[in-house]
Amino acid sequence: MKWLALGLTVLLVASQYRLWFAEEGSLAELHRLQQEIERQEQRNAELEARNLRLEQEVIELQQGLETVEERARRDLGMIRDGETYYQLVEKDDRAEDDGS
Repeated sequence: MKWLALGLTVLLVASQYRLWFAEEGSLAELHRLQQEIERQEQRNAELEARNLRLEQEVIELQQGLETVEERARRDLGMIRDGETYYQLVEKDDRAEDDGS
């Protein structure tokens, strides 16, 4: 009877080893995978928001020239015929202090 109890105890410990310490199928791996899923879901949400912004921008570009004109002015510095471009430069106080 002692051998039977000892054998069952060894089987119990052996079966628990995989649950607690094995690389595959352990509780630690389950926790790690759940955290990875949460990180991936957060990343997916960020990418979906980015895609939505890009989709809205594409729709705006397809619908009217105002957006195209705005981007040309902002990104490329373009101006219309007959317009005069003025560039305002802030006064540098340090330059005046050095000259005194």
